Amino acid sequence: MGKSNGKQEAEIAGLDLEHELPPAENDGPNPAAAKESVKAGSGSGIEAELQKIKAERDALLDRLARAQAEFDNARKRAAKEQQDYRDFATADTIKSLLPAIDSFERALQAKSQPGDFRAGIELIYKQFQDALAKLGVKPISAKGEQFDPRVHEAIEMVETSDVPHHQVIEEWQRGYKLKDRLLRPAMVKVAKNPGN
Repeated sequence: MGKSNGKQEAEIAGLDLEHELPPAENDGPNPAAAKESVKAGSGSGIEAELQKIKAERDALLDRLARAQAEFDNARKRAAKEQQDYRDFATADTIKSLLPAIDSFERALQAKSQPGDFRAGIELIYKQFQDALAKLGVKPISAKGEQFDPRVHEAIEMVETSDVPHHQVIEEWQRGYKLKDRLLRPAMVKVAKNPGN
């Protein structure tokens, strides 16, 4: 028979070398050596080898238990950190709204003329708008715009020939976006032009 490489011999023997595990550092005696020691009648060598394997197994089980405990602790720690983040994520938002609430309290305690009261309420409204703008909240323009079902919610269709078909003629409740995400659609009345 001619020369063949080890791979061909392994294929002939039915071995899968690509998925074969590398030998351990402290590999015990090979099976042929074990057979020879049994033939030699050395029973104590087998028992010593068995004790060594049992000790290895116990060490591996201990490492596994420790790794599982570390993983469980890490999972619990991550869950707690996420909960803490959710609990305190709104703190900055609340802090930005507190000056407007303070202004409301001062306005309610003050005894002033109706004109001054209105000016105070307008100032508070501006404080709220500024706080929302700092958080990335933008109002959705509605009145005079073409109806857009992505950002407008039609609550009534009004027949009129004064404005083009599907134009928003009145805003009942302002809609808002947080950056590019819709928080709330604008509730609007929409024109229904009988000519179209």
